[in-house]
Amino acid sequence: KEVGMLDQKDKTPDKISGGQMQRVAIARALVTNPKIVFADEPTANLDSKTAHLIIELMKKIQKEYNTTFIFATHDEKIVSNVDRLITLVDGNIVKDEKVSKWKIYLKSHIEIF
Repeated sequence: KEVGMLDQKDKTPDKISGGQMQRVAIARALVTNPKIVFADEPTANLDSKTAHLIIELMKKIQKEYNTTFIFATHDEKIVSNVDRLITLVDGNIVKDEKVSKWKIYLKSHIEIF
């Protein structure tokens, strides 16, 4: 219900979209109330409305259950909601700063010359 998939509950995986599969994966990761969630591009393949809902859900879970979220993402919507921003370049930490609202955010950065 929290990820907006209740109306799809009777469908098999081959009958739902990639974005819907991603929401199911997020729900499965969160159902056990883990202390840490590692999320690689958690809003990729989602439309902006669903991405916003997922970010809000993760913020709610972080507050209610004290869950730490560690993201690898390029999504600026996630970046704007973090407590700590760690920037990587070629696998090395080049910046580590406290920012706003979430636990930890890992941002990978590829330099193109």
